[in-house]
Amino acid sequence: MNCLHFIDEGKEIYVDSFFMKTDNEGMEKELFIKQLRQGIYLLDEAHESTGYLVIGKNKACLIDTMNGYTNLKEVVSKLTDRELLVVNTHGHPDHIFGNVFFDEVYMNPSDYELAATFTDNPEFNKAGLHFPPYKPIQEGDVLELGGRNLEIYNLPGHTRGGILLLLKEERLLFTGDSINHHLWMQLDGCPPMEELVKNLDRIMFLEKEADFILHGHARDFDDISLLPCMRQGALEIAQGKTGEDEDYHWFGGIGKQHHFKLNPDKHYSQLHSVICYRPE
Repeated sequence: MNCLHFIDEGKEIYVDSFFMKTDNEGMEKELFIKQLRQGIYLLDEAHESTGYLVIGKNKACLIDTMNGYTNLKEVVSKLTDRELLVVNTHGHPDHIFGNVFFDEVYMNPSDYELAATFTDNPEFNKAGLHFPPYKPIQEGDVLELGGRNLEIYNLPGHTRGGILLLLKEERLLFTGDSINHHLWMQLDGCPPMEELVKNLDRIMFLEKEADFILHGHARDFDDISLLPCMRQGALEIAQGKTGEDEDYHWFGGIGKQHHFKLNPDKHYSQLHSVICYRPE
């Protein structure tokens, strides 16, 4: 039987089996919910992608809806009765397919076209699933939840419309896939590595505004130093320091992967860290 788990202070507690379903291949998909802090939850869907729920005094915000294995609207209703805002950090399917459970979702308009390449599929209509309209969100916007505010910053790279959300009151930075331990930069539409470095330089001040990163495939906190460590890896690729890079096999072909170093004195959710890219 599929099930939903709730993890409190590292302890996994069975809660319900109502929300889960199997994928098209009949594989069981579990949702793990971990309370990181009061009113802040990590939602780990089958260890494939991660979303977050941030609850304020007046509203709540769901950051990414993952693959849609889970009726997140019902899951969230178990955790809060606040008015809910739903935000996609970018337009890839493992972060947006759960949009089908909601009436409207915020996304950076620069990723509308990308998202449509995945959601404009007649198979969804055949299954009775419909994606809601997007509302624009981009740098300079602030989502006011009541005592907690999410500031939006653009970070083009992994996708053109990738955004970061800074929860300044808690010193947390939600990054989607734009900053993580396994950055995909080999995709169509990804900019040259030199441009990524410039884009990262523009938001490096966030290193002083947050203590931890929560990315789109995390199971725990990462120290904010992941940001400059990843930036250094991108710089090394831009400078051609790639002699020891290994092949990276993925569904789109063969690229390269560049390992970047982490700070040995800091806490990370994982230690294996690479940037995948297309060699020029």
